[in-house]
Amino acid sequence: MLVATQTAEEVAREAASRIAKVLRETLKKSGKASLALSGGETPRATYAQLAREEGIAWSAVDVLFVDDRAVSPDHPRSNYRMIKESLIDPVRIPADRVHRMKGDAPDLEKAAREYEEIVKARSPIDVMVLGVGDDGHTASMFPGEPTIDISDRKVAMVPAKGDREARITLTAPVIVETRAVFILAVGGKKTDALDRIWSVSGKKKDTPARVIREIRGSITWIIDKAAGGIG
Repeated sequence: MLVATQTAEEVAREAASRIAKVLRETLKKSGKASLALSGGETPRATYAQLAREEGIAWSAVDVLFVDDRAVSPDHPRSNYRMIKESLIDPVRIPADRVHRMKGDAPDLEKAAREYEEIVKARSPIDVMVLGVGDDGHTASMFPGEPTIDISDRKVAMVPAKGDREARITLTAPVIVETRAVFILAVGGKKTDALDRIWSVSGKKKDTPARVIREIRGSITWIIDKAAGGIG
């Protein structure tokens, strides 16, 4: 499904409403739910809106992270910090329901393997929020790098490169088995990446976000018209 709105603010409201609906339905059916969240400015606004949604039993929702940087949890570039400030704290999600990627661990490979056990215990994930980078990356799977090809791990460590910090990320096998995935994209700089993702032909090595095409659950694209090159 593709939902195109006029503005970034409308993307956030639309995404929050749709995510909340799926969470409420999952909680009603199963009594629990799992939610994997990405970082970024567009998701931040969505999470702030999601915190205002009613009827979600947050004490029964396990919050996981799609990826995070190798920084402390209070660092300005920490996805955990952003999500904590915009969603976790406002709705008071219990600490034992929040599963932080330990990007500040001295051994990131060990931290990735430990997080893999957390993910395995909650797979398949019920709801996931993904973004798309201007270069066509999603999660922390970047063009030209081997992370997108990992098939035997649910979580992987991504080495630092240039000015980019090392990271921990969920891998393609987790993404494709998620039950409901929401992909958010805002702004004209996303248009080329979206075109490459939606194109019939193309390689995941060049545009890792093409992994979204393999998702077996529901896929909902929520973009503004600038990202879609509309109008």
